[in-house]
This record gives sequence, structure tokens and C-alpha cells, in this order.
Amino acid sequence: MINTLPCIWKNLMISTAGTVGKWKAMARPSLPSSLDSTLPGISREVLSVSMEPKYQCQQCKEILRKPFQAQCGHRFCVFCFKQLTSSGPIPCEACRAEGIFEEATSILNIVVAFPDNAARREIDGLPAKCPNDGCSWSGTLKEYEGQHEGRCDFERVKCEACQALILVSEKDRHNERECEARTLNCKYCKVTFNFKEIKAHDEICQKFPMQCKDCGKKKIPREKFQEHIKSCAKSKSACQFSEIGCRAVVDNGKQQEHEQTSMTEHMRLMLAVLSSVRLRAEGAGEWQEDSGLGLYRGPEDASPAGAHAAGHNAGRGGGPGVQQKVTALENIACVLNREVERSALTLEALSRQHRLDQEKIENLSNKVRQLERTLTMRDLQLAESEQTLRELQFCTYDGVFIWKIADFSRRRQEAVGGRAPAMFSPAFYSSKYGYKMCLRLYLNGDGTGRGTHLSLFFVVMRGKYDALLKWPFSQKVTLMLLDQNNREHIIDAFRPDVSSTSFQRPISEMNIASGCPLFCPLAKLAGKSSYLRDDTIFIKAIVDLTGL
Repeated sequence: MINTLPCIWKNLMISTAGTVGKWKAMARPSLPSSLDSTLPGISREVLSVSMEPKYQCQQCKEILRKPFQAQCGHRFCVFCFKQLTSSGPIPCEACRAEGIFEEATSILNIVVAFPDNAARREIDGLPAKCPNDGCSWSGTLKEYEGQHEGRCDFERVKCEACQALILVSEKDRHNERECEARTLNCKYCKVTFNFKEIKAHDEICQKFPMQCKDCGKKKIPREKFQEHIKSCAKSKSACQFSEIGCRAVVDNGKQQEHEQTSMTEHMRLMLAVLSSVRLRAEGAGEWQEDSGLGLYRGPEDASPAGAHAAGHNAGRGGGPGVQQKVTALENIACVLNREVERSALTLEALSRQHRLDQEKIENLSNKVRQLERTLTMRDLQLAESEQTLRELQFCTYDGVFIWKIADFSRRRQEAVGGRAPAMFSPAFYSSKYGYKMCLRLYLNGDGTGRGTHLSLFFVVMRGKYDALLKWPFSQKVTLMLLDQNNREHIIDAFRPDVSSTSFQRPISEMNIASGCPLFCPLAKLAGKSSYLRDDTIFIKAIVDLTGL
């Protein structure tokens, strides 16, 4: 029995070693998804304290992100470690730099490395702040990595197109409006081009809208602009008789009118052209009388007597070239005359049509003006209805009124700046057919209370039933700034001075306000005031109805 124990122990060791070797052979550099990362270390600028060397990645030299510890004891970000060992185990350069390199342990191998959870917990608890200018975020490094990193509105990123650094919050606006390298689609011809080329493209875009300087018409595509110029009624061009001397330049739409009114002048110019042609013809030869007939003979025909008969017969009836030109010009004159007559008839028809169109336009204009007046009246009626509805929404008929004033801070700033020093409350009544009243509030004070107090005044307004009421107004008025904890309201009360014009029967929309210029010190509304909650205050007015 004693002799067999060493053999059994030896066999057991061999079997265990074989199993361990088999496990090592089967091991692969795979990581749980919770330990995987596509980012290198966290920037050391994030730390609010100085960084200790043990928290530094040996590869990227930044704060360890999901630290891995090699068998030599050095720590790496999981991303950096995976990159270093992507082609297989490699020597640890940190060990070499520190002079502690050992063949057995100073090898970086993902199979034998392990997540350093202790270091990770220490790093997660380190104090952190956002390194981006303008951001006041602070917390722990774990909170930064899980909640703030990559989400900060003050983080600057590089624009892929123009390489400029921009805020994340402004990325969309930069890409759409500011990036010099962004691409655009022409909204007219749909061609894609770079933003820098927008002016050059507008100069050649065939669909680009242009405006006629003569008639003022807009949105004429460049490809049709020349056609418009030719047909534009207000575009000017030379008279078609300019070739024979007419120097008039008229609107395209008035060409026919010009031809009609200048017909005599054009015929005179045509006659002058025909005369000049005849004179040139006479200058080229001689006119002679022979047996009562007009015979033309050129200078070259002044030959000896033997050739006279031949020249005489050849020149009978004048030179054929000149006669053809004269005849052609006469035909042109006849054609032009017929065209002028046709143009005159067309012009007369167009004039009649123009008068009819003008009458239609005038009728339509009158209808449009009538509709505009009707629409204006409807708008006024709608505005009055809306005003009445607003008054009814807040109106009370028992002499008690609570005025809710929201956006107190903004309204007070407007009062301090002088843009809106005073504000009026909606109207309220002592009864359905009683006095009409409202409140006037100065958020930065008025008179003796300017800059130090809220000033609150009571205003008697002109009502529909004033003729049935007792004047002057003499009811006691109580004004209150309500404590929203319902403990200590600020209260001021007064009885009207019946000799004051403020309480006589109103002859205008409202009387002069009367009340409390030192109603409430502004200091009571500072800090965590019970009178100011959610940027809102409540003012209550009570009119004593005794005797009414």
C-alpha cells in the first residue's frame, strides 16, 4: 500500500497537468461585453486632483479605462491592451523602461491578463470635473464616464468637412449654415455644389431667377430671360426703320403705336432713300434724249460713230441693274405700307381690348378694396370680442379680486429698465351693475417708493351703469400682498378722499390712480420669500360693499 501511493500521486499530477494544459490551449482572448471598450484612457484633465502613477495606462499615458493587469503587474486600458496584443503576445515595454524585464513574466498576453477590479473601483471614486470651457459639471470619474462623457454641450469636436472645432450643441447648425465645406443643392436647378462655389454657380445657373429692370417682373429663369427682353412691353429697342434713318428708341409694347404715329416720317425717309438711289444711278451714266425717248448710255458707250448704234440699242430703256433696284425698293415700300395699315388695325383692336381690360381691373380693384374694408371691420370685431372674453375670464362681481402675476423677475427687470414701469390688472366690479375698478402696480415703485418698494394703486374706471351709482366713490378699499404660506399677509387699507378727482364719476376711460406708493418693501421679495414662489406673486383687493 505504501509503495503504490507515490505512483497514484504521480499519475494524478500528470492528469491534472494535462487538464490545465488542455484548458490553456483552449483559452482565447475573448472578453465579456461589460469589459470591452472602443475608447482609450480618460483624459487626465478630467481629474480634479493630481493623478497618481498607479492610475496611469502604460500605453496611452491617460487615466485607466476598465483597467487590465498583465502578469508583470503593469496596468493598461482594455482598449490599449487589446491593440498591443492583437497580433499575439509581446514583451512589456514598461518593464524594459523600468529595468525589471523578465522573460517569464514580462510578456503581455491577453490569455493570462485579468481585469483589475480593485483599481477600477478606486478610479471610479476619484473626483472629476468637465474639462470643457464653460461647463460647470463635477462629480466622480464613474459618473463622468457613464453620464457626462460624450454628452457635454460644451464639448468641441472637429467638423469632418472643414476640420474646424465646434461645440457639440452647435454641430447641426454648423453643418447646415456655417460650414464652408458643406455641400448644397441648388434650389432652382437641383445641381449639387460646394458652398464656396455658390456665387459662381448663381452666375451660370440656367434656372436662377432674374428680374427685368424695365418692367420689374421677378423670378424669370436665366434661360428665358433673353426671350423676355425681346417680348417685354417696357423693354426699349430701336425702331425697325432705323436702317433707313429713324432714330427712335421705344418700348416694345409701343412699337406699333410708334409706327402708326410716325408713318409719314417713315415714308419720307423711304422717299429719301429711293431718291438717293436714283441720284447714284444718274451719277454712273448720262441721260440723253433720242427721238423723244429717254435713253441711258454709260461713259464706256461714248465710242466712235461706228459703235454708236450698238450702244444706242443696248442702252435702250436704261441699265437693267439700276432699274431692278429701283423696282425692288418700290415693292418694299408697298409692302411696308400694307404692314403699316395692318399694324394700325391691330393697334386699334388692342386699344379697345386694353380699355376693356382696364375697366375689368378697376371693377376688381373696387371689389378688393371693399373686401379689405370688410376684413378690417371683422378684425376689429374679433379684437373686441377677444378683449371682452379676457375681461370675463378674470372678472368678479363681488368686490373681491385676486390678481396672479407670473414671470415676476422678467416683469421687474422691464420695470427697472423703464420699458414697462406699470401694469394694470383686469377689471372687476362691486356687483353686476356696480362700480368698475382695477389695480395698477409699479414693480420698481413710484414716487416716494421708486427703487425701494412695490407701489400699488386703486383705479376707478368708467362703467356702463355709472349713471345709476352713487358718486363720489366712498367705499373702503383693502389691498393685500398674500403670504403663500398663509401666515402673514401684507395689508394696507384706505377710505377714499371724496374731494379727490380720483373718486368722482369718470369722464374718461379711467380716473387717476390712488393708493399706496410704499405698499411693500422690495427686500421682502428677495431670497426665499414666502410672498414670491415659482416667480409668482398674488395681490388681493377687497372693496367694502357696506351701504351699497
